[in-house]
Amino acid sequence: MHNVVIVLGNSASSAAPFTIGHAVMRDAIDAAAVIDALKSVGLHGERGSKTPTAAREFVNIFAKAEASPSGSIRGFRHIMLEDTDISSTRHARAAVGGLIGGLSGTGAVYVSGGAEHQGPSGGGPVAVIARLLDDRSD
Repeated sequence: MHNVVIVLGNSASSAAPFTIGHAVMRDAIDAAAVIDALKSVGLHGERGSKTPTAAREFVNIFAKAEASPSGSIRGFRHIMLEDTDISSTRHARAAVGGLIGGLSGTGAVYVSGGAEHQGPSGGGPVAVIARLLDDRSD
């Protein structure tokens, strides 16, 4: 077994038609962080609507998620750690994926489990990749 690290970023000298932005979710229901990540690439957080100043489209959204080890989210109990049928990682990935998909209006969402040490406990990073569209009219 081996580990692979992929680093994604922006460069002023890049000729690629893509941009990436990010935010950190403080917990599994941090909608504001998802919207901040969408806005960081020029997209609104309301069903994938485009900004009036930039023609951009979604490519993909990536996130890391884990069930809060405290057993609660914002003071309310969750059962992700107690379900014997489905692992807590799958619960967390589904919850976070649903939140992101609902806010972005796209199914192009990948949520990876195992967010330990990659953000606040029960939270994690979210990154949005957008394609910059040609503004020329044909």
